[in-house]
Amino acid sequence: MAKQVLFVQGAGEGVHDRWDNKLVASLARELGESYAVRYPRMPGEDDPSYSAWKAALMGEFVSLEAGAILVGHSVGGTILIHALAEQSPELRLGGLFIIAAPFIGEGGWPSDDIHDCKDFSERLPPGVPVYLYHGADDAIVPPAHVHLYAKAIPHAVVRTFERRDHQLNNDMSDVAQDIRSVG
Repeated sequence: MAKQVLFVQGAGEGVHDRWDNKLVASLARELGESYAVRYPRMPGEDDPSYSAWKAALMGEFVSLEAGAILVGHSVGGTILIHALAEQSPELRLGGLFIIAAPFIGEGGWPSDDIHDCKDFSERLPPGVPVYLYHGADDAIVPPAHVHLYAKAIPHAVVRTFERRDHQLNNDMSDVAQDIRSVG
């Protein structure tokens, strides 16, 4: 049976169908038939609400099996990590992979919707490998944000890529390699 991967899209008008679908296609191609990548449409992608996206994520978590992999891109990664810190799913996760996510809090971006969290390591599900990715040429979320997350999650593996943009140039080969390494 294929290992489950839940991919949480970023925010913005048309992101699900015109941008992040390319990331999902690359990830599915790189992972192969041993993995089943799910890509649900998040509510109100052009104006995301933390509470609406968190509720949608909690609904998705119910249908996951033990060892499922969670991948979040951009604002989707931000919301995913905050939702997990607030309310872990019942099942054991195989890994958390966050790509080009804005950091909320000191040094990062402000939010009226999401509270800042200085230390995720104590609040995330225990024993779950965490990987953080960012392209050095990201013109949407400053690359410094990945280092703010690294400080808040000291056990995370951090990967920054030269000449890669907010979408990692639509190349998920490095992420797929790390996903295969954890499960």
